[in-house]
Amino acid sequence: MERSQTGGGHACCEADHASSHDCCGASDGHSYTHGDRRSHTHGHHHGHAHGHAIDNLAYQSKLRYVNAGVKFALATLTLVVLLVSRSISVALACVVTMALLTIRAGGISARRYRGLMMVPLFFLIAYVLVIGTAIRQTPLELFALRFGSWYLTASWSTVHYAVQLFCTALGCVSCLYFLSCNTPMTDILEVLRRLHLPPLFIELTMLIYRYIFVLLDRAEAIRTAQNSRLGNVTYRRALQTFGDLCSCLFIQAIKRSERLFDAMEARGYDGTIRVLSEEHPARRREVAFVVVFEIALILISLTVRL
Repeated sequence: MERSQTGGGHACCEADHASSHDCCGASDGHSYTHGDRRSHTHGHHHGHAHGHAIDNLAYQSKLRYVNAGVKFALATLTLVVLLVSRSISVALACVVTMALLTIRAGGISARRYRGLMMVPLFFLIAYVLVIGTAIRQTPLELFALRFGSWYLTASWSTVHYAVQLFCTALGCVSCLYFLSCNTPMTDILEVLRRLHLPPLFIELTMLIYRYIFVLLDRAEAIRTAQNSRLGNVTYRRALQTFGDLCSCLFIQAIKRSERLFDAMEARGYDGTIRVLSEEHPARRREVAFVVVFEIALILISLTVRL
């Protein structure tokens, strides 16, 4: 296993290692060789598949070693085109393309990708139903359901606006899923570092991202213990149990953060977490694909009126 440049990143991994393999580190994506990375992924994440699903997919993706800057550019530029154009045809093209890249090129199963998309899809459908309809005293031309002196009604313009928002949001979600399912978080943070974002922001993002999974695991363990002791027998008891869970989780989070900081300082932490990064040069065909794809989306938005 390679070592990071200072002890800061390695300390993040070891600070709570004795308790529950907490953070495996701020240097998770930078301190392992290719072979070690695979074994680390399957070993450490196997017991936390629910919380680490996307993290697992990113390490197992066939696009894992494609230049992170290229993938970041593809996702962000497509997001910009989607938000500026608000075109339904552009959004549909984006959804299909990102799905094909993630499933075919990335090697992620269609079932898992569909499962990931179902979560935002449910909220988007509910949002569209609210945006596309109105409750008013005068009916609109598309349809009208009467309830006393009021109508649940919609017009062609409101429905078109709702569908436009739905497709745009779905396209944005597909872009973010493409990036997160094919690029580990540490590689994304390395791209942000090269874009000269504030180091404090990057380090906070790194630690927060890792400790989200830690707290989820701890919450699940506490919840299991509460259920085994009949902590949710009645509604009143369930509310009290939930309050106990939150307070216990808060206390544990404070203690873990203190142990983490002490361990990092003991290993020479000077305010910056420095880790080794892997170099994956961008290939010409990858850059060409991004350029051609973005030009195609712009042309679609200008020529197709939908």
